[in-house]
Amino acid sequence: MTADVFLNEILDFALALSREAGQFILPLWKNVAVENKVDGSEVTEADRGAEQLLRRRIAERYPDHAVLGEEFGGDYARDAEHLWLLDPVDGTASFAIGLPLFGTLIGYLRRGEPQVGVIGAHALGETVYAAAGQGCWYQRAGGDVQQVRTSAVTEPAAAFVVSTSIENTDLDPRHPKASACLSRLYREARRFRWSGDCINYALLCLGRIDVAIDPRMNPWDIAAAAPCVREAGGVLSSLDGDQDVVWQSDLVASANPTLHANVLQLLRPS
Repeated sequence: MTADVFLNEILDFALALSREAGQFILPLWKNVAVENKVDGSEVTEADRGAEQLLRRRIAERYPDHAVLGEEFGGDYARDAEHLWLLDPVDGTASFAIGLPLFGTLIGYLRRGEPQVGVIGAHALGETVYAAAGQGCWYQRAGGDVQQVRTSAVTEPAAAFVVSTSIENTDLDPRHPKASACLSRLYREARRFRWSGDCINYALLCLGRIDVAIDPRMNPWDIAAAAPCVREAGGVLSSLDGDQDVVWQSDLVASANPTLHANVLQLLRPS
């Protein structure tokens, strides 16, 4: 089997996993008890049950592949031959209060490199997905598949910027030693909005926004977004500019390299 054929097989399987996860999750939306983890974040049976389902399917199909997920942990082997990273409900806080801004993230890494990513926004009926070297694609339920590209905006003053939170930035009074000067970008951007989680990266791939920022991330949050953004023409890095993004603790994604460099300059603490 050639590398391209294998990657197509992985992508097809990841899309099937996302659809099945959505079928499990959606009946529980607005219809499930919400608990809190030790760190205070929300969790539901949708999160746990969907991840268990995804793990079973991967073990059945690829028993030698490693898996790392938000709810049940797993293997942090960065250079594993095959590693799946799973976030069954990215945006559980939105899911828990009935907002449709959540999705299932399925990422596949080979020897440490993000190769396949699927962002399944089930409540919106939208999927954004990519495989390395094959472009980024979008499908709305019942609609045709379309290739998508990030925007051509290069200046922050013309950019629509979205961030998930103020945590660990200079706008957060709890963190006097902020990792990012978000206030400068807030003042400079054409438009700035607060929005949630994986939806931001899907919007970036579709060219609807120009910059997505998340001051706190985990590998399962990043792995699926990375191939999608890159194949759509965008750039991702940590706040300090490291483009080996999957294992970073924060993330900035921009529509193109020029815009990304300008955004990082504004975000750099004084």
